[in-house]
Amino acid sequence: MILSIDSSAQTASAALTEGEKVIKSEFINAGLTHSETLLPMIKRVMQGKDISTLDAIAITAGPGSFTGVRIGVATAKGLAFKNDIPCISVSTLEAIAYNFISEDCIVCAVMDARRMQFYNALFEIKDGKCNRLCEDRAISIEELREEIRTYDKVVVAGDGAKLCYENIKLDNVCLADEEKLYQNAVSIAKAAQSKEKIPAAKLLPIYLRQSQAERELKNKNLKLRRNEK
Repeated sequence: MILSIDSSAQTASAALTEGEKVIKSEFINAGLTHSETLLPMIKRVMQGKDISTLDAIAITAGPGSFTGVRIGVATAKGLAFKNDIPCISVSTLEAIAYNFISEDCIVCAVMDARRMQFYNALFEIKDGKCNRLCEDRAISIEELREEIRTYDKVVVAGDGAKLCYENIKLDNVCLADEEKLYQNAVSIAKAAQSKEKIPAAKLLPIYLRQSQAERELKNKNLKLRRNEK
């Protein structure tokens, strides 16, 4: 039995699954208020079951919103530490791809990284299996355009999908249907089946680049060092 959690972007979700059976799941798209919504959502999907009865807690550890990723990872670690439960780290981009596990297609999972850059990975879904074609990365729209133009058909999904689709301007690219557009906890549970369980202490957020505050501090320090010279 696995509790799966996502708060890595604008949406948030939680699901309780046993094997391929979904016991209960919830999904909301109400903006970045995960500190208020995540724990009550978890409580509802657990339906009175004790956290200690879980075999694992799966979490999208990134990439995504810095705040959202931190909230999700901290929540998973807190629940796991308290009850001595292993964790499963799932890429947010891979969770998006698992929305299409019943189709044969190329999935271009994209999350908005601002300034026309995207957190991205490509996946081939075939015969019910998800095959990763590249590592998670931060990539510009121009670089992504050149890469995916070589495929026959590509489905774009994720919170950056609409922006990507409107600007990439390729005939072989289509936008995912609304119900498959965002990562959700049920897809996280599917992805988690092939992942190793790790101790809560080893669960870490995955950031593909520094936060804006960190970048500004780095630039400020560089300027100070230049002035000192």
